[in-house]
Amino acid sequence: MEFMAWFTHKYIMHGFLWSLHKDHHKKDHDSKFERNDAFFIFYAFVSMTFFYLGSETSFWAGWPIGFGIMAYGATYFIVHDIFIHQRFKVLRNANNWYARGVRRAHKMHHKHLGKEEGECFGMLLVPFKYFQKK
Repeated sequence: MEFMAWFTHKYIMHGFLWSLHKDHHKKDHDSKFERNDAFFIFYAFVSMTFFYLGSETSFWAGWPIGFGIMAYGATYFIVHDIFIHQRFKVLRNANNWYARGVRRAHKMHHKHLGKEEGECFGMLLVPFKYFQKK
């Protein structure tokens, strides 16, 4: 799932669907919600579709695919929205080497306000250089 997230983030969110993702890099509204949140709804629908296919057809692989998408979505919500962006005020004190590296990589990703010249498109697996002490 991490590769799929990296791929869709780099080539879809920073590509032809930048119009939905750009408010995540540069807030242009007063709402708690972002246009970027539409991706969460889209992937929830995809996950539910695979669960449906797994239960109502002979496509047994729908179950693990649907669960994988759902589990990554839950992880994304916890790591990205709660831990990194503090959309809810919990997990503020996590300060181990992995937490610092993930936060540092994401900060570098958001350094770029446009869709070009981005870096660190993954969420859980980021380049080793962000885990090194400065």
